[in-house]
Amino acid sequence: MRILIIHTFYQSPGGEDTVFQQEQELLAVDHEVLSLTFQNKKGWKGALQTIFSFWNIAALYRVKRTLAEFNPDLVHIHNTHYASGPLIIRTIYKLGFPMVMTLHNFRLLCPSAILYHNNQLFLSSLSQNFPWTAIKNKVMDNSAIKTFILAANYWFHRKIGTWNRVDRYITLSGFAKNIFVNSTLPVEAQKFVVKPNFTFPIESSISPTEDYFIYIGRLTEEKGILNLLEVFSKTDIKILIIGDGILKQEVIEAAQKNTNIHYLGFKSRAEIIPLVEKAEALIVPSLWFEGMPMTILEAFSVGTPVIGSDIGALSELIIPNKTGLLFNPQDVDNMLITLQQWKDYSQQEKFNIRQTTKAFYFSNFTPEENKNKLLSIYKEAIQANTKRSSI
Repeated sequence: MRILIIHTFYQSPGGEDTVFQQEQELLAVDHEVLSLTFQNKKGWKGALQTIFSFWNIAALYRVKRTLAEFNPDLVHIHNTHYASGPLIIRTIYKLGFPMVMTLHNFRLLCPSAILYHNNQLFLSSLSQNFPWTAIKNKVMDNSAIKTFILAANYWFHRKIGTWNRVDRYITLSGFAKNIFVNSTLPVEAQKFVVKPNFTFPIESSISPTEDYFIYIGRLTEEKGILNLLEVFSKTDIKILIIGDGILKQEVIEAAQKNTNIHYLGFKSRAEIIPLVEKAEALIVPSLWFEGMPMTILEAFSVGTPVIGSDIGALSELIIPNKTGLLFNPQDVDNMLITLQQWKDYSQQEKFNIRQTTKAFYFSNFTPEENKNKLLSIYKEAIQANTKRSSI
């Protein structure tokens, strides 16, 4: 199969970039794959990209030229925000190519993209045809102007039917699929399918753990880092914290005051994996709707359970007493009780959970499983495109 993958890189690398690169690498083993990428700019160049993302003629011609030269069997889009823009979807549709798009976030529904604002979930846009509440609350970079521009862009393409021109949308979880299907987005429910992310297997054994938990991620409010610090300041349970972000100083201060809190700063993946493998569990205290965190999949791949928030997709990934435990991320006392519950388990009980965690990974998140699901979705998209063309 000839597959064209289109992706727009953000100013700073992120999880979407990793998924794009991994899927490209995975598919290239058995198929002819070409990638077409765009790059978001900073400053006035970025401002121009944002303005022209409504109807980006330059991106249109790049895509059109690539389609003519490569003539793919299918086009897979990851991110269009904002250097390429939604117009490329209309171009691909007009030229008759089957099309799949991965929804890494909720930007099609809300300018916030993550359904989180002012330290709480922000769901108003899900029931509005135009997100006036989001604009009023300045959900994008605390700017009413930026929020309005993005909202107007996506609303405009909603009104002219751009989003309904995609043959299949990939959501990362059943939870995310339900959010899209039950929103005001005018796209048929059958177009949404679920395919989680994956991670390459890591050679490991169910080895004895050491007496610590571990947190890996951005040090930001929506990630629940402040509640995490409060919880571990009330116990002598050891926690390793890896990452960077705007709340770095708060983490440093907490580590200085509490001998059980250890801040390790930023670490490479090669440095992180051995620490995850030896940890009792990975802690994920997120307050927002996570997509499909690679840190969780990597923990599963080495048999490390996850103790995390009972919210969104995390509730699907974390199966109590099978792949970890769930807590209420807004309730510090409940988080403490859950941690103690884990500590009270026998070594055999913990070992059994580590075994089922690793089995869960091999059943759902390996490259082979992912490729099979992806190719099945491609087949659906091609069939839908063929059916449409014959009408």
